[in-house]
Amino acid sequence: MVIGKSQLDSVFGALSDPIRRGILERLSAGETKVGALAAPYDVSQPAISKHLRVLEKAGLIQRTRRGREHHIKVDPRPIEEARSWIATYVRFWHHQFEAVDIYLKEQEKTQK
Repeated sequence: MVIGKSQLDSVFGALSDPIRRGILERLSAGETKVGALAAPYDVSQPAISKHLRVLEKAGLIQRTRRGREHHIKVDPRPIEEARSWIATYVRFWHHQFEAVDIYLKEQEKTQK
């Protein structure tokens, strides 16, 4: 799965909300029903449904229906793609900081 810019934006947008991050954290323990995901939050069922739609649109969760119950499980692929994108910039900034450090040390030597 290669994540496009639009989906990357959706992933970061979905992760920006603490309730959605909490839902993903709960799902890291395994698949569960929608009702169980809503239980710890003091928000309405429609609000939880909206959070789930945002997570689903970002590709972070998968929903299956068994009878009248909706079961949700996490899909880690978009998170891994986002982590990979971030890692690229972490390497870039480490390189930049190292270059600045070398420059400052050279400047310090020339001033002595």
